[in-house]
Amino acid sequence: MTTPRGSATRGPDVTPSAGRAALGRVIARGRAREATERCELCGLDVPERHAHVLDEEREELLCACRACALLFERDAAARGQYRLVPDRRVRLTGLTPAELGVPVGLAFFVVRPDGTVSAHYPSPLGATRFELDPRVWERVVAECDVLRTLRPSVEALLINTARGADEQWLVPIDDCHRLVSVVRGHWQGLSGGTRVWKEVAEFFARLDD
Repeated sequence: MTTPRGSATRGPDVTPSAGRAALGRVIARGRAREATERCELCGLDVPERHAHVLDEEREELLCACRACALLFERDAAARGQYRLVPDRRVRLTGLTPAELGVPVGLAFFVVRPDGTVSAHYPSPLGATRFELDPRVWERVVAECDVLRTLRPSVEALLINTARGADEQWLVPIDDCHRLVSVVRGHWQGLSGGTRVWKEVAEFFARLDD
């Protein structure tokens, strides 16, 4: 059958609602691709649980795929700008923030490559930092041998005695960054509110996983 002159062959009707639905699916797929975490060194996709590398010059954590993490796995390869963040967690005992000269119950301590130690405590504005007295740190290390193995910049001593807690850990530095995000994201009012301390307790419970 021929098409009459002056007429055009029409395709399937597309209603405005159908068009909006299709556009929505395209946008959703694009957002899903954007939400996929990528290695910040080579651009490859990484799984939800992946390694991190510390950029010491910028003091930033970068997501890393397994191949890129292997490049910095050995200490000899970590002498430049990047250091691989290890994944060990060690539960400790007998340490308190007061012993380390910190007036709050939640804090972490990082040894720098030059041997100085910085103390940090999470707050609604991020992590407040100050220099620790070297003599105090030497005394604490003398009482806790495992702290002698703490890797500069990429591991930390993490302590929580807030609200009756009794948690002391040697942890990767990315755990500390996550804790700072927990406090910032859930803090309310002057004391933090009940929600933030519940989230902090759950954070420490997950360190055992």
